[in-house]
Amino acid sequence: MKSSNWLRFAGLAFLPAAFTFIHPALAETGEKSSGRYFWSGDWSLTVGGDFYRQPRFTGSSKYILSAQPLISFGKTGVAERFSSRNDNISFALMDMEDFRVGVTGEFLMARGGSQADGLKDVPWGGEVGGFMEFYPTDWFRLRTELRHGIRAHKGIVGEVAGDAFYDVTPAIRVSGGPRVNFASKKYFDTYYGINAQESVASGLSVYDPDGGGISSVGLGGAVTWMTTDKITTSLYAEYSNLQGKAARSSLVKERGSRNQLTVGVSATYRFDFTLD
Repeated sequence: MKSSNWLRFAGLAFLPAAFTFIHPALAETGEKSSGRYFWSGDWSLTVGGDFYRQPRFTGSSKYILSAQPLISFGKTGVAERFSSRNDNISFALMDMEDFRVGVTGEFLMARGGSQADGLKDVPWGGEVGGFMEFYPTDWFRLRTELRHGIRAHKGIVGEVAGDAFYDVTPAIRVSGGPRVNFASKKYFDTYYGINAQESVASGLSVYDPDGGGISSVGLGGAVTWMTTDKITTSLYAEYSNLQGKAARSSLVKERGSRNQLTVGVSATYRFDFTLD
């Protein structure tokens, strides 16, 4: 990972903390502070790291090792929601017992250089949009996201994910379920389209996606262990199989792979403190 991209990752990781500090009501899910000021009360700062192996870019058959910081900040004593490694940064605007709606976003790494020889560079950017979560039972969550690309691409992407979760012991939780991703033509053009100039430079066949649709289907799962009261570790895997316009791209058929797998481990430590 390039150092500049690492810094952008680190900066993005601080966004939830900054937002929570500015608007702590979101972290408290509507509960009022018991102190004199909005910051009065018991707080926690959780820091850690995420280390994983993933494809060099979506559709690639080559893999790289990556890392990113994990940081969260909020008030303690608030009921903790189930979360998946697959979730993007989110802020709930409506938070009910079994239903949540809010805004979400994702940072996108650049694609260029040796990652895709002969193809146009795709700059770093992001996606912003909304999310919705629904808990039909106390052991299953259904989450959807819809986002619009910024800078990297101008398309629309969406995700639907279901996760069942079960506490094997008070300290160990297993979770997992299916995932479906879809995208618009502009997204497919950016990441999977091959024009005549790129075809000559890369040796890949010309490919023009003729619309949008499902981009991948897959499964994801994790085992999370509360090692101590303050330390949490996790082992996870996310598998996806490219579909439709993505799978038919010459980038995937002639140079890459439909099968995409990410596996990783993470560890965090929680610092507790009180503000008057």
